[in-house]
Amino acid sequence: MQPTVLSADLKNVLKKLKLGHLIATLPDRLVLANKQQLNMEDTLLLVLSDEVSRRESTATQRRADRAGLDPEMQLERWDGTTKVRYDKRVLAEVASLRFVQLNKNALILGPVGVGKTFLASAIGHIACRHGYNVHFTRADAMLRRLKQSRLDNSRDALLAELCTVDLLIVDDFALEPMTRDESRDVYQLLVERSGRASTLVTSNRDTNEWLATFDDVLLGQSAVDRFAHAAYDLVVEGESYRAKLKPKVRDDDPPPPAPADKKPTIGRRR
Repeated sequence: MQPTVLSADLKNVLKKLKLGHLIATLPDRLVLANKQQLNMEDTLLLVLSDEVSRRESTATQRRADRAGLDPEMQLERWDGTTKVRYDKRVLAEVASLRFVQLNKNALILGPVGVGKTFLASAIGHIACRHGYNVHFTRADAMLRRLKQSRLDNSRDALLAELCTVDLLIVDDFALEPMTRDESRDVYQLLVERSGRASTLVTSNRDTNEWLATFDDVLLGQSAVDRFAHAAYDLVVEGESYRAKLKPKVRDDDPPPPAPADKKPTIGRRR
């Protein structure tokens, strides 16, 4: 059976209703509905369900883009053959997003290269699919933004953004000592988010080692205590996961084209 040809009038109506994306799929869906002998209500449900799925997928992608998440770092792309060890029950609990629903935290600990950033990003993607607003940032980049905000009077707006986002993911925290201002920024951020929104942190250091990176020990104790006692701990150990991400040349990959010879530029005679 040939696909139905949509009339110009129908296309115009779909566009006015902001359903223009249906134009590409509607003919095939009408053929399918005819084959399955669907009634009008079921046909309409089939067509509109496609549009709902498309819009949800688009919204998810937009949230992930705004969050700054790597599109390659999703849980379904995690290589299960890599030689790392972690408690799968904890990962399943964190991936369920119950900690986000309850305004709790999550902590991913482990040595360099075991996939902490990958897993944190994957949790971020799951949160985006469930409609949460997510922000992913490296700790050093976040501290630079906060420092810059003092100079351009954008501090209140930036802190409001960081304190209210549903899931804040801070990667590579506590790698190096913080200044007094940085310590205060982290203290304020963790305290403001405590019990109100969820924070996921990755770090090479255990939380009891974080205190040494704060300029003010009392601020550090208060901030770390609030965060750590409301956090699920996922400890990852083993070989570097980055070897799995290393680009490889496949046998069936064609060789790259040879660069074209550049023709000499001939200037006009004066």
